[in-house]
Amino acid sequence: MSDRIISWHGNPSKPTFVPPAGAIDAHCHVFGPMAEFPFSAKAKYLPDDAGPEQLFALRDHLGFARNVIVQASCHGTNNAATLNGIAKSNGKARGVAVVDPAISDAEIAALHEGGMRGIRFNFLKRLVDDAPKDKFLEVAARLPKDWHIVIYFEADILEEMRPFIAALPRLVVVDHMGRPDVTQGPNGPDIKAFRSLLESRDDIWFKPTCPDRLDPTGTPWNAFADAIAPLVADYQDRVIWGTDWPHPNMQDNIPDDGHLVDMIPRIAPTAELQQKLLVTNPMRLYWPEEL
Repeated sequence: MSDRIISWHGNPSKPTFVPPAGAIDAHCHVFGPMAEFPFSAKAKYLPDDAGPEQLFALRDHLGFARNVIVQASCHGTNNAATLNGIAKSNGKARGVAVVDPAISDAEIAALHEGGMRGIRFNFLKRLVDDAPKDKFLEVAARLPKDWHIVIYFEADILEEMRPFIAALPRLVVVDHMGRPDVTQGPNGPDIKAFRSLLESRDDIWFKPTCPDRLDPTGTPWNAFADAIAPLVADYQDRVIWGTDWPHPNMQDNIPDDGHLVDMIPRIAPTAELQQKLLVTNPMRLYWPEEL
């Protein structure tokens, strides 16, 4: 694997939608720079550099105030690049780490000091070789009390994931809603199964994100809007949103970030919903000390 890939738009449009003051892009990543922060030997893709400066320029262009930087799988369990992004943000970023389950309590404390507020467990086989649920549960039990757990899986394994999710001892956030088939509509089996999961615990949150990944009908992603808007309305206190920039593995279908932002009022059509999705809810998770 030698060819580095670019998965982000070089000149994203200015969105028509203006986010509310203090809006947070609560799901994005940084790649490298590789010369300073090498990628994992186990990485399934080798991206070009997409560092903090690019991320913060995009933040400002799109009208957001803060970022939550989620550790990208290409960096494995070395969180240095994500910590570097947080450190360069002037207090405007927090993070979600990916860790070796054998991590020490002192190392967890150092991640907290560096701005991490959660860990991510990835169950996508195309991205990770091993996802040991028993070891994940062990490390989850040692997290700081105000941290949460982010999980990423695909809809076809939701049922087998449910005992593991039920056993997690912290608030849970599901990335991209567990990748449902949005073309089934708001009452399709994938969304119904996901609703059942949400009903099983009142501390399961989700990210109604990535129409570019989930809607094969393409822009303007009508199937995504139709399927997801009712979900946001029904669970409005348990949703956070993000661009997913720089869109890992989307090099063949690169989304315009301005268009992604313009999806927000289609899934959260009122000012109250937008405030919860973009400000109130992510502040509760990542900057509770400011509330």
